[in-house]
Amino acid sequence: MHIFVTGATGFVGSAVVRELLDAGHSVVGLARSDAGVAALASAGAAVQRGTLEDLDILGSTAAAADGVIHTAFIHNFNDFATSVVADRRAIEALGAALEGSGRPLIVTSGMAGLAVGRAATEDDVPDESFPRVSEKVGLSFVERGVRAMAMRLPPSVHGKGDHGFVPQLISVARERGVSAYVGAGENRWASVHRPDAARLYRLALEKGEAGTRLHAIGDEGVPARVIAEVIGRHLGVPVVSIPAERAAEHFGWIGAFFAIDIPGSSTITEQRFGWKAQGLGLIEDLEQGHYFDR
Repeated sequence: MHIFVTGATGFVGSAVVRELLDAGHSVVGLARSDAGVAALASAGAAVQRGTLEDLDILGSTAAAADGVIHTAFIHNFNDFATSVVADRRAIEALGAALEGSGRPLIVTSGMAGLAVGRAATEDDVPDESFPRVSEKVGLSFVERGVRAMAMRLPPSVHGKGDHGFVPQLISVARERGVSAYVGAGENRWASVHRPDAARLYRLALEKGEAGTRLHAIGDEGVPARVIAEVIGRHLGVPVVSIPAERAAEHFGWIGAFFAIDIPGSSTITEQRFGWKAQGLGLIEDLEQGHYFDR
């Protein structure tokens, strides 16, 4: 299959590109910079120059592909609303290009707001108040003849080269001289090793049914306190509790997110796809030391 991948040079997307190429698929990746173009070419993928705002390019490239995997998202948490709008418009352009074809469209979503006090499952649906609408918009194309699916990623997709939430926590700990968690630190984050997530994208592409929600989860829930303890030990700084009312002041934009309980289960995904996470857990990966290299 010839697959169009957005976010193809990102942390998750680049792993998806490698997984697809290794499985014998061909790939055209969206790249917005010279460095991105070079990285994709080096990996053996074709390149489409453009950004998420180039809706005509998204549509024409999707129309020429056998399927689309959408991993791109503008991670600007200082203007999250604008990022959400750009994501919605991009998905609408991709879906419209595939309308009536039965070809696959996999959109990427998160797990926050799916369940309270328990591990979220694939049967849970996003709270209507949650601002990111990737899943809702993507799956709306099922009734328009697209084999649309939603890949839900946990708060931490980890591995070498990670520049997501965990590296941000490490950066804050370095800057503040303490590794902190919020309250009792009993809130949990689900996680998955990057290669495991990439493999699940490929399996979804190859055999997923329209309307499927997939959970790429290795660790069902790592307590925030445990994450902070490992960071503190590796950096040689004290580990402390921060009251909830001081989280934003201490952590910045990630403060509210680090206080949320976001555990998740992948049992249904495992049963449907024969997939199971095989890589390192988050704590094991942190213990490797590469997160703390400068």
